[in-house]
Amino acid sequence: MDHNLSFYGQKVCFIGAHPDDIELGCGALISHIAGKAEIICITLSDNQKNPDLVNVASELRRSMAVLGVQPQNLFIGSFETRRFPHARQEILEYLIQVNREHHPEIVFVHTKADIHQDHATATEEALRAFRGTTVLGFDVLRSSYGFFPHFLVEVEEEDVDCKIRALAEYRTYADKYYFKPEVTRATLIRNGALAARPYAEGFDILRVIATFGANSIHE
Repeated sequence: MDHNLSFYGQKVCFIGAHPDDIELGCGALISHIAGKAEIICITLSDNQKNPDLVNVASELRRSMAVLGVQPQNLFIGSFETRRFPHARQEILEYLIQVNREHHPEIVFVHTKADIHQDHATATEEALRAFRGTTVLGFDVLRSSYGFFPHFLVEVEEEDVDCKIRALAEYRTYADKYYFKPEVTRATLIRNGALAARPYAEGFDILRVIATFGANSIHE
């Protein structure tokens, strides 16, 4: 019989460079753990300097609400999109402050396979800011190159549906292929197939810190 590895964090932090990143990479997982852990979501850029994206900050708030994220646990920064490498130190200090205030036990951020300069900077600085913390990498599909999910978390069909509803709040991106429900569902089915489960959200491992449980197998 197959058994799932159980993992748990009382506080779980999700970090994305831009509105939509967290939902694309982790939406089903967030739906799955909402109510089981305190979820903190950090989006580093509000994209408000782009006149075509003025609505995405409000779309982000509605999307997170669909997933069950509490408004007081959603934080939106104002770092300039596509300029993150120039603000590396400020982003590091911002994330260090997040760690001081919230002390998350697990952090999710962009995979290192992501070639977008903002995504890569967010990951590098998160690994510095959250030293001593488990960090897993999520994929946003459109900007990854060589991502493979080595850490697969089983989710339920209702979590898949919830992720699709959350992404539908982004009217700004309605015409993007990676927002289409069939792409979202297919990705979760594919990850599930890798885990021999119906659906799974997939991550790669950036850092795992663990204690082996000492329960006796003879009990």
